[in-house]
Amino acid sequence: MPSPRRVFAVAGRLFAGTVLVTWRYVWSTTPLHRHEGPGGEEDRPPPLPPGVLDDRVQLDGRGPLFHRRFRVRVAGAEMDPARLVGLVVGDFKHFVPGEVVDVHNGRNGDELVVEMPGPWNGPVRIAYRDPTTVRLVTLRGHLEAGQVQFRAHADGDLLVFEIELWARAASALVHLLYARLRFAKEVQLNMWVRFCLAAAATTGGRLVDGVHIITRRLG
Repeated sequence: MPSPRRVFAVAGRLFAGTVLVTWRYVWSTTPLHRHEGPGGEEDRPPPLPPGVLDDRVQLDGRGPLFHRRFRVRVAGAEMDPARLVGLVVGDFKHFVPGEVVDVHNGRNGDELVVEMPGPWNGPVRIAYRDPTTVRLVTLRGHLEAGQVQFRAHADGDLLVFEIELWARAASALVHLLYARLRFAKEVQLNMWVRFCLAAAATTGGRLVDGVHIITRRLG
């Protein structure tokens, strides 16, 4: 179990990050539709393609598995789903809140490191890619263990952009900050909300009905 001093030190950094990343949208009129509930077998992550797994992939963690989905719908988009996902892959940094998050390339061309508040970075690797979907898997050193997927598709005249995560805390300390104190959970939520809003704005269209957030907990 981590020491109280370390818990409070990390919590302080995460709290400061939460305040910064929340500030831009806390006064906005963007509706956030949040729903949380228990999960089932349908909330488990998709299998990883052959050849992705090695000793740097981080899938073992602590505490419950969380399945989260962030979704925005856009009217009048000036680009198609494939173009939007291509921009996510090619310029990930454009979509994240730059005041507290930085992004740079990892060891290989299919890896990124997302630097976040707290003592952890977020190294990830592309595990799956098609024209309208990219899925990343966490690497050793990430605060979570699991996968995150970015997908866009058309729904009639609307463009739908979704971020979907299947992850659990990477350590006992992260589990405490995420599931108990909720600091890490709110930092993550705020970052992905901002990512969705940036994606909607990037299309040149108009956001419809805010951001929808669904969280399912297994275990």
